[in-house]
Amino acid sequence: MMPRNWPPLLWSGLWLLVMVSALASRPLMPVDETRYLAVAWDMWREGNFLVPHLNGEPYSHKPPLLFWLIHLGWAAFGVNEWWPRLVAPLFGLGSLFLTARLARELWPEASAAARMAPLVLFGGLFWALFTTLTMFDMILAFCTLLSLIGMVRAWRASGPGDGPGGDQGGEWFGFGLMGLGIGLGVLAKGPAILVHILPVALLAPWWGRALPGGEDRRSGGWYLGLFGAVALGAAIGLAWAVPAGIAGGEAYREAIFWGQSAGRMVSSFAHRQPWWWYGAALPVLLLPWVLWPPIWRAAGRLPKALGRDGGVRFCIAWLIPALVIFSTISGKQFHYLLPELPAIALVLARLLFDGAAEKEGAARDQIPPGLFYVIAGIALFALPALPVPEAAPSWLDLVETGWGLAMAAAGVVVLFRRRWPLAGRLGALAALSAVFVVVIHLAMKPPLAAAYDLKPLALKLAEWQRQGISLANFSKYHGQYQFLGRLEKPITQVGILDPDLRNFLADHADGRIVAYHNKLPTAAKPIAVYRFRTRLITVWEVATVIRHPGILERAPPARAGFGKKSPSRP
Repeated sequence: MMPRNWPPLLWSGLWLLVMVSALASRPLMPVDETRYLAVAWDMWREGNFLVPHLNGEPYSHKPPLLFWLIHLGWAAFGVNEWWPRLVAPLFGLGSLFLTARLARELWPEASAAARMAPLVLFGGLFWALFTTLTMFDMILAFCTLLSLIGMVRAWRASGPGDGPGGDQGGEWFGFGLMGLGIGLGVLAKGPAILVHILPVALLAPWWGRALPGGEDRRSGGWYLGLFGAVALGAAIGLAWAVPAGIAGGEAYREAIFWGQSAGRMVSSFAHRQPWWWYGAALPVLLLPWVLWPPIWRAAGRLPKALGRDGGVRFCIAWLIPALVIFSTISGKQFHYLLPELPAIALVLARLLFDGAAEKEGAARDQIPPGLFYVIAGIALFALPALPVPEAAPSWLDLVETGWGLAMAAAGVVVLFRRRWPLAGRLGALAALSAVFVVVIHLAMKPPLAAAYDLKPLALKLAEWQRQGISLANFSKYHGQYQFLGRLEKPITQVGILDPDLRNFLADHADGRIVAYHNKLPTAAKPIAVYRFRTRLITVWEVATVIRHPGILERAPPARAGFGKKSPSRP
């Protein structure tokens, strides 16, 4: 007989498993992870904790919460790489517990939903994989959940009379918790937190009056409290933004108050996708659950639940408006929807464990997701024998395909555990998703080390800097070498605005310039060559660049292989 608290132990253990595999198997991933650690490093090195900087310039793209949390760990443990890589994932783990807490707030009588919703969330392949990355969206998901918990508490605590809706202190505590979540969300990723919060709050009468204990809530005072919560959140964000805007100058001030918030909402400058993109991507984000028959049977109960279940209404008011809003914005990324995935997990857990007997098809339910993992494992194992398109990256030759057998074996085990209770089958699929993520990390360890690890080049650049040699980067520089090499000075960016390159060549006769090529130039020989993805990174002496104008330009596309099967290895 399994203990009642096995789901929290399982999801915590699975989180630990995937994190250990990620830390042991892959380097910091360019350009996002290396850039964010470069910002934290520049702030730490300069002792400037108010205005984020990247390569010596104010960095306006993100607020400072992630960087501050990295600094706290460095203050406690010294400057290291492992702590920054744990910060965002720890918020991912915390989001699992907050998801369980929100389920208890929405359905106090349904303990199964609170225990299983985090497993549904973590069992999604996208969440399980993304939780290992140093990004802002896991922090934003945590802040969203914190605000929504406060929102439900405020609604329930603010009804008339002496019943469960009459706790005035609880009402203001709920609004305060909501405001705190908004404020931390602003410090994590700017005003985007309001897209995840405000629609739910504005629709509160629709979902709140269907909640047990929330039937008698009057909406008039609700919007006053909502205004107070948003004002509190804004005050928390402005407590940093105002002094930072003053210290950072006019351009930085304009960027943090407009360019990186409302400006992006109006017209995003990157990641443009059609309006239907999220709708098409959502089934992929929900693997493997879209392949599991109990999910489809539960989805059939959704219309009935919407008519009577305030918690389900709450989750729909959370998911659909955010999906619509993000679909209207031109810039789209999968991870923008991470704060909405708990809403889907909560609905699925509620409908799966709503008291209805879940017996039909139990012997067959594990077959589709189990086969998905078996086929994925076999495909990974058979990768060397599969036909490879000419445009495929050559690092495919380095994949440790033998790990595919472990994935296939785990899928077979699930296939033969088809008569477990529903909770056990769900837990097995969540564990299988974790195995998938671990296998991917282990299989990709050699190619990631060969094609994505910039530390050897960063250490060489640091050595040259210590020797007093000036460094430049040809094309836009994302700070990818700053933290990895613990560089003490900025790298000059050239090749963007004329005459920046000519000035560098004239002023730094002994300098070095980093450039990027699809194939190695033949006109001259660089002093160092490194590989990154499918490209080459070269380092050139200034004298060579002067003798060979144009040698820094990227060559015509060509497959530059470095694996055991690559015939064009330079």
